Amino acid sequence: MAKPEKNLGPNYFLDIEGTVVPWEEPTITTEQIAELGGWDLSQGVIEIDADNNERTLSPGEVVEIKPGRGFSKKHKWKRG
Repeated sequence: MAKPEKNLGPNYFLDIEGTVVPWEEPTITTEQIAELGGWDLSQGVIEIDADNNERTLSPGEVVEIKPGRGFSKKHKWKRG
């Protein structure tokens, strides 16, 4: 019996200021979000949840993310 092929694509998708970015890890840091967004960390990073609640992330904070494209529709980040 053949083994199922492993999914070779990214497991996670992030919405950073309206741009969907593929991501391979189950976590991401504040610094990585700012780098992917193309801005300096000194501008800050704001997390926006599915209910549009905003929270400013601290430098060095680690955020757990959920797999799939649906996550990027419910959870976003922007500079702040």
